[in-house]
Amino acid sequence: MPIIQSAFQKQGAPFLKGALHVHTTRSDGKGTPEEVLRLYASKGYGFVAITDHNIYNSMNYAPDTGLLIIPGTERDINFPDNGHGLAHTFHTVVLGRSAERGNIFVNDQRFDRPGAVSSQFEFQPYLDEIHSHNNVTFLCHPQWSGTPAREFDQIRGHFAMEIWNSGCMMECDMDTNAMYWDELLAQGKRWWGVAVDDGHDMNQHGHGWVNVAADKDVDSVIAALESGAFYSSCGPEIYDFRVEDDKAVIECSPCEYAGFAYLRKPSALTWDKDGNGVTRAEYRIPKGANITYLRGVVRDAQGRRAWTNPIFFD
Repeated sequence: MPIIQSAFQKQGAPFLKGALHVHTTRSDGKGTPEEVLRLYASKGYGFVAITDHNIYNSMNYAPDTGLLIIPGTERDINFPDNGHGLAHTFHTVVLGRSAERGNIFVNDQRFDRPGAVSSQFEFQPYLDEIHSHNNVTFLCHPQWSGTPAREFDQIRGHFAMEIWNSGCMMECDMDTNAMYWDELLAQGKRWWGVAVDDGHDMNQHGHGWVNVAADKDVDSVIAALESGAFYSSCGPEIYDFRVEDDKAVIECSPCEYAGFAYLRKPSALTWDKDGNGVTRAEYRIPKGANITYLRGVVRDAQGRRAWTNPIFFD
């Protein structure tokens, strides 16, 4: 029996393109909610979560665009000030189900920014409260936040972490290619990887997204995100990722390379040698290798990446 990563189990089914981390003038973004939503609609997005800092949003400011709005916010909690103004923080995107599914947070609800936490263990109760209200969370820009994996590897309840952040890339060349993700995956932590914009300036929107195997419905999107039925991209398309008879296969739009990644083995890549682009790569998993997961990676001729979520081997 082949193991098919859940995003690709319905072959040929359309994906819903979505933005999960977006800022507007409701907090520290430069564009109004309507301006930002119209920009995403012009780029072919199907859903957007407006996640301004510590203020919940479930309103559609541009309903004529047809965009689905995923309820959400971004909570930010710092470590104690080190006196040098250096980043050391936990930022968390919160995404909500529908009110019919028990989401009690409402539009414009504000959240206090608490005092500093000294560790991930002090941070955990804030997440527990969010999860108790039927919202889901993922970890933001760990590299920009100054938090190596050892500072968040015991956190419970996140469904994902950011593996690409357009704002961090454009401002400081950080959080561009799954920093720390493999370290957690190799420890057995089943977090998915999301590409986001975290856009504040208008030119930061529309560079990283998730393609979700879901209906255009809030609860369907949240369920697909939780189950890993999506892949992340900055441009390339991925059509299949599976393992069958100890052979991993990935199929994609024409790319400079395609291949597979695991923490304790250098990535196994197939490069474009004839200028036509790689559209399929295969990798024979070594017999007896203690590989607990495998994930797919691609990069196109413009340097834009895409990432599958991992297949785990129990």
